[in-house]
Amino acid sequence: MESTEAKASQPMTAAADSAARAHSRRKVLKHRLETISTVLLAVTALATSWSGYQASRWGSVQTTKNVEAVGLRIEATRAFTSAGQLQAVDIGLFTNWLNAYAAGKTELETFYRQRFRPEFKPAFEAWVNSHPRKNPNAAPSPFHLPEYRLAVKESATALEDKAAQAIRDSEAANQQSDEYVRTAVILATVLFFAGISQQIRSVPLQATMLAVAAVMCLMGLYIIAISAVT
Repeated sequence: MESTEAKASQPMTAAADSAARAHSRRKVLKHRLETISTVLLAVTALATSWSGYQASRWGSVQTTKNVEAVGLRIEATRAFTSAGQLQAVDIGLFTNWLNAYAAGKTELETFYRQRFRPEFKPAFEAWVNSHPRKNPNAAPSPFHLPEYRLAVKESATALEDKAAQAIRDSEAANQQSDEYVRTAVILATVLFFAGISQQIRSVPLQATMLAVAAVMCLMGLYIIAISAVT
């Protein structure tokens, strides 16, 4: 009789042991998943803060470069205006000299010639030495020669180039800022999945959500790693 009861209790004991081991494994697995979730939350929180900080910094760079470009454009405009005024003076004096020369008024011709600006004189001398009255290949006027240079115009061109570079830098900074904002959005999704996984009882579903969160976290960290820092 006792032998029969012992045999009957053996399957029940084995089932209980099996259930206990399954419960223990499930408990261990759930604890590991919770640990992974905690680590993901911590890493993602730091990465999100960094992305927000960098987005703000690059936004400041963009603003600074825009202001710099505006200032350079204003300076370039002033310089171009000044260059136009100086060129008008050169053209006016040259025209008066040409009229005096054509009229044979030597004294008046000398008067205008002495008042040529230093920047205009090299071009004028080169043009005169080319004998434009006899040489069909001579330049139409001194203003067509490479010797005619306006330093203020060259300065204006340089300022314009700097302004264009500042605009390009501003656009690049804007792209970097947008990249960090997109990364912050990705990391926010990680926080959502990792956070909500802790409230889920189903271990397979919890593991799936953490896997998705981990992949997105790695994606966000990779973007941060290859992005420029300011």
